[in-house]
Amino acid sequence: MNKFPSRETVIHLRSQYPRGTRVQLVHMNDPYSSLKPGDQGTVEFIDDIGTIFCNWDNGSTLGVVYGEDYAVKIIKD
Repeated sequence: MNKFPSRETVIHLRSQYPRGTRVQLVHMNDPYSSLKPGDQGTVEFIDDIGTIFCNWDNGSTLGVVYGEDYAVKIIKD
């Protein structure tokens, strides 16, 4: 079973989360990460397997892995 997203999915992710988009972490499936739900960051880029790389406000640059972790776009009022 292929866990990687399709090319179309990656294109969609890139359109929804362009560089500079602010995001908030909902869940990270990494027990060793210093990131926790509610942490916020700014999208740098999305790689070819759909990982969203962010500059997190706490200084981390850990990526949000497609299908494992979950972050949402912060919508400004």
